[in-house]
Amino acid sequence: MLVGIISDTHDRLPMIDEAVRRLNEMDVELVFHAGDYVSPFVADHFKPLKAPLIGVFGNNDGDRTLLKNKFAEIGADIRGNFAFVTVDGLTIALLHGDEKELMRFLLELESHDVLVSGHTHVAKTYRKGRTLVINPGEACGYLKGKPTIAILDTYTLDVKTIRLKL
Repeated sequence: MLVGIISDTHDRLPMIDEAVRRLNEMDVELVFHAGDYVSPFVADHFKPLKAPLIGVFGNNDGDRTLLKNKFAEIGADIRGNFAFVTVDGLTIALLHGDEKELMRFLLELESHDVLVSGHTHVAKTYRKGRTLVINPGEACGYLKGKPTIAILDTYTLDVKTIRLKL
């Protein structure tokens, strides 16, 4: 299964639209959002997404109750600060990544196959013990000027970083 991974959209609507277009084009079957949507109005821009979306909050997300409700209206599932998901037999931890001690603890546990995070705005994929760590970078492109998302193939564990363009 192909899983789309996105983070740090920071209200940049044209980049969200482009990310959704690319994820649909690649026929992903599931999407993870690692937080920092920022404002509830962004939910409508994820509505055209063909795959289900599971997300967590980031440190810049404001009205979390309204964010969760707006995403629920489009069928998306924002689970709070942390989500633990099983996909194709893989255990996947999803968090924003701003809590470094929690990240370190989860990696030391080695209790899951994949850890998805955001926060740094830098795309990076690496292994820590048995855990594949994926940060898709920033979809907004504000800090680094390189808007990106990632695609995980759950069968091969290959990860591709996709550069977004307007």
